[in-house]
Parts: sequence; C-alpha cells; structure tokens
Amino acid sequence: MKALKIYLPILLLAITGCKKYIDVNTDPNNPTKVQESLLLAPLEMAISHAIDAGSSVSSQSATNYGFAPILMQHYTQVVCLNQPVPNEGTYLLVNSQVDGDWSNVYVTCLNNLAILNTKAEADSNYNYSGISKILTAFCLGVATDWWGDVPYSEALKGSTNFTPKYDSQEEIYKNIQSFLDNGISDIAKNKGKIPGSDDFFYGGDMEKWTRLAYTLKARFYMHLTKAPGYTATQQATLALAALDKALQSNDDNLKFVYTGSAGQENQWYWNFSSTSTLVLSSAFVDTLKARTDPRLTILVAPAAATGKYNGRAIGTQGVGSLEDYSIPGNLYAAPAANNYIINYSEALFLKAEATLISSGAAAAAPIYRQAIEADMVKSGLDITSGSVTSYINSRTNITAQNALRHIIEDKVIANFLSLENFNDWRRTGFPVLQKVPNALSDIPRRIIYPQLEKTSNPQPQQTAKLTDRVWWDAQ
Repeated sequence: MKALKIYLPILLLAITGCKKYIDVNTDPNNPTKVQESLLLAPLEMAISHAIDAGSSVSSQSATNYGFAPILMQHYTQVVCLNQPVPNEGTYLLVNSQVDGDWSNVYVTCLNNLAILNTKAEADSNYNYSGISKILTAFCLGVATDWWGDVPYSEALKGSTNFTPKYDSQEEIYKNIQSFLDNGISDIAKNKGKIPGSDDFFYGGDMEKWTRLAYTLKARFYMHLTKAPGYTATQQATLALAALDKALQSNDDNLKFVYTGSAGQENQWYWNFSSTSTLVLSSAFVDTLKARTDPRLTILVAPAAATGKYNGRAIGTQGVGSLEDYSIPGNLYAAPAANNYIINYSEALFLKAEATLISSGAAAAAPIYRQAIEADMVKSGLDITSGSVTSYINSRTNITAQNALRHIIEDKVIANFLSLENFNDWRRTGFPVLQKVPNALSDIPRRIIYPQLEKTSNPQPQQTAKLTDRVWWDAQ
C-alpha cells in the first residue's frame, strides 16, 4: 500500500558552507516524507468525500469509486434509482462494485493515517497523532461494520505482507476502543504543533476532537448491545460514562465544509445531480409527510415538474421522468452544503437510548426531546414554533413499549444520509423495513467482500452473502 500522493512545491535553499547536493534519483514531486499538516488535510477530505459520501477523492473511475455509502441509503430505503429493476435498490450487487470502497478505506485512509501517526509520534506532535488515532478508529469501524471480519493486525505494513489474515470483528472492536483511548491520551499531553487550516473538521480545536472521540466511544459501545457475550446494560453504562464528555452543541458537529466552487462541490450534490438517476424514495418522503415533520421542506426538495414532495417507489418496474421525483434539499445536497458526518444530536440520541436501557422510558424522554430539538436547530428551525413543538410533543410521549422505536426513528431522520442508520436498523430493527417489491433476496445485512481482495488475498470469510449477519448483529 502506497502513501497518498501529495504534490509539493520545491524550495531550494542555498546555505553558506552547505555541501548537500540534490539526489537526482529522488522524485521531488513524490516525496516519501511530508509534514503532518500535508497529510491531515487530504485525509479529512477523503473521509468526507469517499468514505462517508461515496466518491473517490480524485476521480469517478470504476476502480476507486466509493459505492458503499450509497448502498447504505438503498438498504435503509431512503433513496431509489429511476432505473429498471433489478438494481441496487432491489439488492443486486456484485463483488467488484465495492472494490473502490476497500481501496478507499485501506489504501487511501488507514494506510496514510498510520503514516501520519508514525511521523507525528516521532516528532512529538501529539495533537496530530491523537487525531490520526481517532480517525483510524472511525475508518476501522466503518470497515468492520460493512464487512465484519477484516484485516488489521497484519495489515498496513507496507510490502512486508500482502496477504494479511482477517481479525475477528470482536478484536477489531477492542482495537477501536484502544485507538480512541490512546487518541484522547495523546491530545491530553498538549505537546507539539496544533493543527490550523489543515484541519478541515475542527480547525485545530483539540477540545472538540476529544469530545468527538468520546462520542465515538459511545457509538461503538452501543453497537454491541446485542453482541454475543455482551449485555445491553453493560454497554449502556459504558456509553453513558463516555457521553458525559461527548459533543456538547451543534458547534461540535463533525462536518466538512464545501465552498461549492468548481471542483469543490459537496459529494451529495453530485450523487443527486442531473447526470444521476438517484432520487429519494417514496418510503422516506411519505414518512415525513405522514408525521407532519417540519423538516420535510428542508430535507426534501420539491419535484421540479410538479412542485410537490414526491419520492419514487423502490422496486418499480418502469422508468419515470426524473423531474417527477424529489431529491435532498439544499441543507444536504447544495453544491456548498456541509457534509455532516457526526452530529451533536447523535450524542443525545445515544444518551436517550442508553438511559432507556438503564433507567426506563420516563428518564429517557427529556433527553430524547433534547435530541430532536438539537436537530431542529441544526436544520434552521425555531424550536418554539407551533409546528416544531407539535411534532416534538407527538413523538416524545413515550412508553416502555414504543420508546426504542421512537428514539431510533427520529435518530435516522436527524442522521439523514448517515452510514450509521444502517447500523441502527441492524441492531434494533428500527425503522421497520419490509423487503421491497422485485427484491432478489431478503434485505441485506452487510456488504460482500470486494473482488480484488478475494483474488489477491483469499480468506474463508469472503464467502459471506449480503443477507449474512456480522458478529454483533445477533438475532
């Protein structure tokens, strides 16, 4: 695995008495060692653009196009293709379609995060090493939640091992928590350079990075509420302890800010552009309408032809006019929209769920309310308005019987277009989904392994089917 190619200007310094000559065998445009700041910026862009939103950073070529983030939206029935069936929305997938996702996670992100961490530790720049560990935990979590068992302990070692073994998902999860703990510890050292404009996420605000790490700890704890050998009560207790130090406001949201200028557009803008046949599903749009959700006009753009909020039914045989269907609104899909990766509201929804487990529905209800309010504020709505208060009141009068369903249903709206919604559905069963018409299988519960990996590094786990469960997705 090679380091991310970063092109640097060359500055030749003439120093009196210096007898150092240029090595003609060194390519100055492809340096083997770069400053931490020159690694961090493109890595954050890759995480936003390719891992979270579904595209290669550098191109749309078939070999490195990120497909899995779009699949997550298909499997949770948020989007629909205006194409004949079968297609991805009816669970058609071949291994080669996710080759790019594996490359984006391992070659582009995890490999270069390891390089960043090694250099930062060697230079005692512990803010950078702390960030690298936190982002490694995030990317490793994405990989294992998509594929289950994945290589780690023998991977990312350059040319020393091209066929690393696959570690169990349980071991991967232990590594994730270790990375987060060590990232928090590195930042607490308060030693070395502090990132600035090279940190697209937080601009070098290390307190926010620490709060993000605790939020991720809680997220990954809650993934294991039904995992073999773990209990919901234990995981909720761990999550609540982490959430005391997690994201505190919408100012802490992990987001990538796009300028909207040529070449700097939000990837969701391109995913739903006029060159795409991807639209919103009727299942998603009709849910917002049925609940009189005041975020409807923010999350959803009216169909160009009718001015109405209209999704396409997944599994539809024919092909309609793209102008008859809605796509996401400007908050998420404008050229200059932010890409929201992890939100403050998620921390509150996690807290509400963990509190439900530990203390019951009555204790969880006010936290659940705060979570919805946080997303309303992020959406630009007045939480004192009649439409907002009416919606929140209708949702938060919860009981032991409906509390989890309500919490997760609102969480997936607040986490619109997030990878996390597929994880929440798998572990809780909410929102309730039905197999779509003309489906080729039951609803997928994972992603199949990429063809390139099956060819170059055969492993027993690679026989997994779309409908097979990952380790923590226990019945």
